[in-house]
Amino acid sequence: MANSGHLVVVVGAGPAGIYGTRKLAEAGHEVILLNRDIKPGGLVEYGIYWNKHKMKEGIRKQFRQILGDARVHYVGNVKLGEQADLTLQEVRNVLKPSVLVVAAGAQGTKSLGLPGEEARGVFHAKDLVYHYNGLPPFSERPFDLGERVAIIGIGNVAIDIAHYLVHERQTPEVILVARRGPAQRAYTDIEIKSVAANFDREALDQELERVRPHIHVDDDGFVALHKALTKHVNEPGKEGVSTTRLTFRYLSAPTEVLSDADERVSALRVEDTTLVPKGEDFSARSLGTHYDLPVDTVIFAVGDSADAHLGLPYSGSAYVKNPVPDATNAGDEAYQVYDPATEQRLTDTFVIGWSRQASDGLVGKAKQDGERGVAVVQRFLETQASGSAANVGEKFAALEALLKSRGVRTVSWTDVQKLEAVEQEAAAQRGLEFFKHGSNAEMLAAIGAK
Repeated sequence: MANSGHLVVVVGAGPAGIYGTRKLAEAGHEVILLNRDIKPGGLVEYGIYWNKHKMKEGIRKQFRQILGDARVHYVGNVKLGEQADLTLQEVRNVLKPSVLVVAAGAQGTKSLGLPGEEARGVFHAKDLVYHYNGLPPFSERPFDLGERVAIIGIGNVAIDIAHYLVHERQTPEVILVARRGPAQRAYTDIEIKSVAANFDREALDQELERVRPHIHVDDDGFVALHKALTKHVNEPGKEGVSTTRLTFRYLSAPTEVLSDADERVSALRVEDTTLVPKGEDFSARSLGTHYDLPVDTVIFAVGDSADAHLGLPYSGSAYVKNPVPDATNAGDEAYQVYDPATEQRLTDTFVIGWSRQASDGLVGKAKQDGERGVAVVQRFLETQASGSAANVGEKFAALEALLKSRGVRTVSWTDVQKLEAVEQEAAAQRGLEFFKHGSNAEMLAAIGAK
């Protein structure tokens, strides 16, 4: 493919950003890929459970091929935002790209806004996931987790947290708290297998009987539901025996975090709910009664939000997308950023992946959304005069000089390859399947001076 003459800047080197970059490079565009972290990979590197090494490595091989393309210029260890290493406007001013594509993921935290959630012992799932997956600075933070932990949420992230608590922390008791019923669980079989052996079967049976009048299933449906919930409980675990007791609390909407005199979590107050039909599904309706779960730790696993400080128009928990339908290309507006203050589209700025819709799906969906979004970008570029890729080397040097003047040590794709080689050698020396440095300082030291 001949050079298109366009320079595109992609912010974020997770699945959406990297797979989107491949499509851009294949179309003949020069791509500068800016990444907050030293290593590329995003969700793959720091979201998938840490011991799924073969899965991670399979995807990394694809990423290596994409990032090795001569048209792709990787710049890691650069934080973008309003008070960070570089602002989005500075990116536009220095690099003058035809298009800016934001694929920075969902870096904001979402909570329920409960009274008392500032107590010691309240955490967000994303922070803990980053911690046990070795992402600095989260990998260096202590997490004061207690002995009786309530996880709010019942999706795959909640199960990953339970996995960590059961097998790594050996936490005495873990309680999964769900606003709706057992039939509305959002986790997959492959994830629940990791902790199913730790179900307290008697407690689960009692909990199912408690909610049975409210979950809209007949006798046969109840038997089938019970079978589905417990089908993996007798399967031998791959990670050894854990004595953790894992229980569920369904039809329970958290309303308050209670704390003791030392401002440590002492209980999670929940409001009992019942299911009411809503289209083809059910929603939770309050029953007006409450129950206090005695716990010393609460973890929110209720999804994440976009980073409100990145520098894009923001509302609620997401960046604002163009609300005006495009009659020619239906759906394009879902990717183009819109400024409600001026009531104008940011014609050169697009969002893809979790930056477009936070916490929506895993790697496969992020890849699909990144590629769909880039198809929208490509249609836009076909209407624009080329030339932004001219003197790309000079632009790149100007960016490097600006960041160096601010004390930022940028990381190239060559640097990443060197770091990977060092870590692979360290793993071999230690007899480990993989090895990962736990701090940015250690990674930069492994790469060497620049």
